[in-house]
Amino acid sequence: MKSSITPYPGETVIRRAVARDAKRLTRLVRGSRAYEGHYAAMVADYRVGSDYIETHRVFAAVDTGDSAGRVLGFYSLVLEPPELDLLFVEDGTQGRGVGRLLVEHMKSEARAAGLDRVRVVSHPPAEGFYRSVGALPTGTARANPPAVAWDRPELEFLIP
Repeated sequence: MKSSITPYPGETVIRRAVARDAKRLTRLVRGSRAYEGHYAAMVADYRVGSDYIETHRVFAAVDTGDSAGRVLGFYSLVLEPPELDLLFVEDGTQGRGVGRLLVEHMKSEARAAGLDRVRVVSHPPAEGFYRSVGALPTGTARANPPAVAWDRPELEFLIP
């Protein structure tokens, strides 16, 4: 899938993540400014392992103009129960359409899998983004200490 917005000189494409992407995806999660301060503990030891990549539908947005195939962002779609489990965009790339491109790709994957909706339990600062790309609020996922010490917005994408 091509992007109409190219955040870097190359083209942004979405491809299936592979085991060798695990460290890059883990760095994206742990390095996210959205998880600084109060939220830092949640991702401090987080790891996107090769087993996770092989078990779920994990896709990466990649800059084809970068010789190393720079990963600009990624998402993970869990089919049972249907949930957008992870979606991260590199801090320096945010606001350039990569997240929107990933969500559209996720919706296409969900549709192809026969899903009619996909749940999202959002990191609180990301709620506005999810609403801007069509997710509808459905409630609140309550805090579950020690793993998550704060309530989170719960939303869903309807898949036509």
